Amino acid sequence: MKKQMNLAWPAVLIAVFFEVGWVIGLKHAVTMVEWGATAIAIVVSFVLLIWAGSKLSVGTVYAVFVGLGTAGTAIIDWFIFSESMNLLTVVFLILLLVGVIGLKVSSEEKQVERGVE
Repeated sequence: MKKQMNLAWPAVLIAVFFEVGWVIGLKHAVTMVEWGATAIAIVVSFVLLIWAGSKLSVGTVYAVFVGLGTAGTAIIDWFIFSESMNLLTVVFLILLLVGVIGLKVSSEEKQVERGVE
């Protein structure tokens, strides 16, 4: 069980990577290849998310997935697609990331308390 849980968090991070890819693909895809890659990214993202949710607290997994996906998409939009980013947006992205890290840490503490490790 411990090995599967150790693999679940990296699976969430990989799912987030694919989530950022498909969200950007939905906005910018033009060719059939780009739409195909977007569809594959959607499938990979959700397969990994569902698998991780079966090993960890589904609420925490989903919150981490959505939070990191949101932050990742905003950052990619800013760096690659020159979307505007102001100080208030940066503050809220940092707050979002602090919340995601807090959820992950608190879920690990609960697992240790239950002896799941």
